[in-house]
Amino acid sequence: MHEKAKGFDLVLSYPQWQGSGRSQHLRRGARAAAEVCRRYGPLVQVSDAGEGDARDGINRWTAILEQFGAARAMLDTHRPKRVLTAGGDCGCDVAVIDYLHRQYPDLTVIWVDAHLDANTSLTSPSGNFHGMPVSAIMGFAPAGMLGLLGAPLPPSQFHYFSAHVGDPGDWEFQREHGLTWFEVGQPVSGPVHVHFDLDVFDPAEFPHLAYLDGKLPIEAGVSLLRTLASSGTLVGLTITEFAPADERAAEEGSRVLTRLCEAATG
Repeated sequence: MHEKAKGFDLVLSYPQWQGSGRSQHLRRGARAAAEVCRRYGPLVQVSDAGEGDARDGINRWTAILEQFGAARAMLDTHRPKRVLTAGGDCGCDVAVIDYLHRQYPDLTVIWVDAHLDANTSLTSPSGNFHGMPVSAIMGFAPAGMLGLLGAPLPPSQFHYFSAHVGDPGDWEFQREHGLTWFEVGQPVSGPVHVHFDLDVFDPAEFPHLAYLDGKLPIEAGVSLLRTLASSGTLVGLTITEFAPADERAAEEGSRVLTRLCEAATG
């Protein structure tokens, strides 16, 4: 992979909100994100599974599993080489990363997020799955999902970017598995997937969020994607946690999402 990034083979609209503890505006954000992302490839959509039921200590777990199965089936049917995903909460990226890792065993995942998202069902203080996807992709998913996943992503193929907020369980997982941070200018070889949680942004610049812990300037996020796209290694981008309070906010925030997608497509 040495050519400049172009459009995506598939755009997956994955409007999962059930994993979040603050889901009030996520459905509006997911719709707006899908409208932006559909300009960059053919769109398929995961259906909303409703409230669902709690299982195994995880809120709304049955709905999360149902949507995971639907997303996995779509990806396995279409078999894209490059995937753009419009979420949804952070937990929607587990299916996408698992698919890409099966296609590219040397996949590197860069987790652009204010939060570590590395709790498990045993360590999570909230029971909300959007705080567990990092542990899930590394082989610590809850039992109902674990048997559906392929090989765990090795910790050496994972890097945080701008993450600084976590529960004790998050930090314990990070230390135990030696998870590291990606530095601007760090060389990347092989295929790369970027998980881009919009709450990484400084809320003074991007206020359309449920969690206001981010510090990253918008320009720095755009620059990161542009750099990775220009290297010809970007095979996946998932945009999550867009939570505009009304349609005017959705329109305003969508302009930033457009900048991210433009950067990712070169």
